[in-house]
Amino acid sequence: MSTRAIKFLSQKGIYFEVKEYKHEEKGARFASEAMDFPLERTIKTLVVDLGQKGYILVLMPGEKNIDLKRLAKAFSVKRAAMVNTSTAERLTGYLVGGISPFGTK
Repeated sequence: MSTRAIKFLSQKGIYFEVKEYKHEEKGARFASEAMDFPLERTIKTLVVDLGQKGYILVLMPGEKNIDLKRLAKAFSVKRAAMVNTSTAERLTGYLVGGISPFGTK
């Protein structure tokens, strides 16, 4: 298997291990359980719309929830919103449930 993330990390000489699991549902909890890996050590990548300021990736521990009001305040925008599935996939080039901060479009 080769993804843009794998290519990116390899080109940078960054050590990593590929962990594969059967993707039956999206979410950090499912992924951590499927890989027998602690949820608090699982990092999820979220795509957020900041309106006129554009889109950002938010990386956070799998057991945490995003506070969109606090995020909007931090970026001095009226509102921050999670993007829908099709937008997340179009922006990143990854399928939801497998979005990586490495090698995104």
